[in-house]
Amino acid sequence: MRAPATSANLGSGFDVFGAALERPADIVRVERAEETTIEMSGAGSEFIPEDPAKNTAGAVAEALDAPARIKIDKGVRPASGLGSSAASAAGAALALNELYDRGLSRSELVPIAAEGEALVSGEAHQDNVAPALLGGFTIVAEDGVTQVDSSVPLVVCLPDIVVSTRDARRVVPESTSVENMVDTVGRAATLTVGMHREDPAMVGRGMEDNVVTPARAKLIDGYDAVREAALDAGATGVTVSGAGPGVIAACYESDRSEIAGAMLDAFDDVDVDSRAYQTRIGDGPTVYR
Repeated sequence: MRAPATSANLGSGFDVFGAALERPADIVRVERAEETTIEMSGAGSEFIPEDPAKNTAGAVAEALDAPARIKIDKGVRPASGLGSSAASAAGAALALNELYDRGLSRSELVPIAAEGEALVSGEAHQDNVAPALLGGFTIVAEDGVTQVDSSVPLVVCLPDIVVSTRDARRVVPESTSVENMVDTVGRAATLTVGMHREDPAMVGRGMEDNVVTPARAKLIDGYDAVREAALDAGATGVTVSGAGPGVIAACYESDRSEIAGAMLDAFDDVDVDSRAYQTRIGDGPTVYR
């Protein structure tokens, strides 16, 4: 099972918007067993507990009553803002659903995978697990998830900085002005239409946010310089990916390489190592049999 990285929030859609990324991704393998065991490898795996009671995939196995030997090769680094825990949870949910023939749809698996997310953030958020399972651009609401197929080009730059989801949530303002609320609604609507039209310019305008992003940006060394560099190189919009520290830029495909280089250079100028993914909004998980 190949489970994709995701980017949540996308600026104006805090706890609502999410997008599956073409790359990077986790590889999740499962086999039936009498009790669940977990084996981790790959990027940052040494920081992820293998105790099923403390692992997102283990929580999913329990929720599905599907004990298994679960092996996860991490392509999505933990504490990256790219849905690392969601990739593991979504991959395990889909794989175990098939292994045990539970017959649940991908939409029905979203709240189950979100139970794994609760181990990381303290709440069963669906903004990362929804796109990790459904692909494309997703909108999470109390009455369900709306999914839009899209393939808008993106650049994600991941600095060698750790920002935990819990820390990132602590800095979110508890209130805002009516003016900010109105602006955010307008931006979110613009982004949604942009995704439907696959219009990078509209998506970029819709990424602007005056409430959550400024607070989280302070946790990322060099964020302002990286954002400016990306915009100067042709990005149509730039924001914090999820809880950070990943920084995501919407763009036209012809500008991706130059934008990636500019973001890497800007982090380097503040003595922060980083890597860039030239990617796009992609499909959900791929099942290998």
